[in-house]
Amino acid sequence: MNNEEVAKEAVQFASNATKITAQVLLKMLAAAYKEIKTNQDKTGKGQQTVKQLIKQGQGATSLEVSGESLKTFKKIANRYGVDFAIVKDNTSETPRYTVFFKAKDADAIGAVLKEYADKLVKKNEEPERPSVLKKLHDIQKKLAKDAEKELEKSKELVR
Repeated sequence: MNNEEVAKEAVQFASNATKITAQVLLKMLAAAYKEIKTNQDKTGKGQQTVKQLIKQGQGATSLEVSGESLKTFKKIANRYGVDFAIVKDNTSETPRYTVFFKAKDADAIGAVLKEYADKLVKKNEEPERPSVLKKLHDIQKKLAKDAEKELEKSKELVR
């Protein structure tokens, strides 16, 4: 064999080895991504089941939340990155909700509860605003009365 043939074979061998390595590397990265994704789903972030929350082995604390403000609570808790689970209790006439938190999130829970309480107090202090439909009906009635007056005036002028 001469030098050119040896060089060609060396280049071809390197090319084949590179392809195999790239394919193996790609498979390894795909497997690692899949593993990370499944572990991330297991730990959970934000709202999850009580079983998932307890499985994390960090203890849990609970709090009762009213049904009307549950959506507000979820929004605030997700903003602070707190892991929580909501359990509905149907034993009483009005459904009650108990929210469980991970115990290690104590500071974040304090911030969530403070903001949640502020929103509830602010919501209760605001006077009820009249609905837009009611305002619209009032304006329609007023316009109808004005139209009747104009009609009466025109009838009096014709007589």
